[in-house]
Amino acid sequence: MIATLQDNGEERFPIVDPEGQIIGHATRRECHSGSMLLHPVVHLHVLNSKGELYLQKRPEWKDIQPGRWDTAVGGHIDLGENVEQALKREAQEELGLTDFSPTLVTHYVFESPRERELVFVHRTVYDGPVTPSAETAGGRFWTMQEIKKAMGKGVLTPNFEQEFERVFGHSENQQ
Repeated sequence: MIATLQDNGEERFPIVDPEGQIIGHATRRECHSGSMLLHPVVHLHVLNSKGELYLQKRPEWKDIQPGRWDTAVGGHIDLGENVEQALKREAQEELGLTDFSPTLVTHYVFESPRERELVFVHRTVYDGPVTPSAETAGGRFWTMQEIKKAMGKGVLTPNFEQEFERVFGHSENQQ
């Protein structure tokens, strides 16, 4: 079944300016085609009370960075959704999280050769059950040292590596 899963290229995303104001809309395929249309996404960093960070493994069928380890929750804001709605939906869909208290950390524009995203970054401390869905290839909590050892080795997504430095910097015990 997993081999037949794929992203819906016709899914519609809002197109925004760097402040997050909606200025249009486009399909996933258009946004990921190198068009550089700025579209909003949410990220949630999930730490446990031991200071370990949950990472999800991206499935091989994903159109961006298949098979690499990434932020615990990450997804597009759908047309008609706000940041908070998208964050709650993605956390439920990807990891089964419903009872968590997110804190907005930052937002920034991420650019790769294929796309441009306005990323709204959140974090939470969570010790409850994590139930990865078929949207992921599983996941686990990593120590900060494990993450630092994996950096630059093609194990983690480039976006995660940049965001990890931005959010966690060099502090080992930040929660």
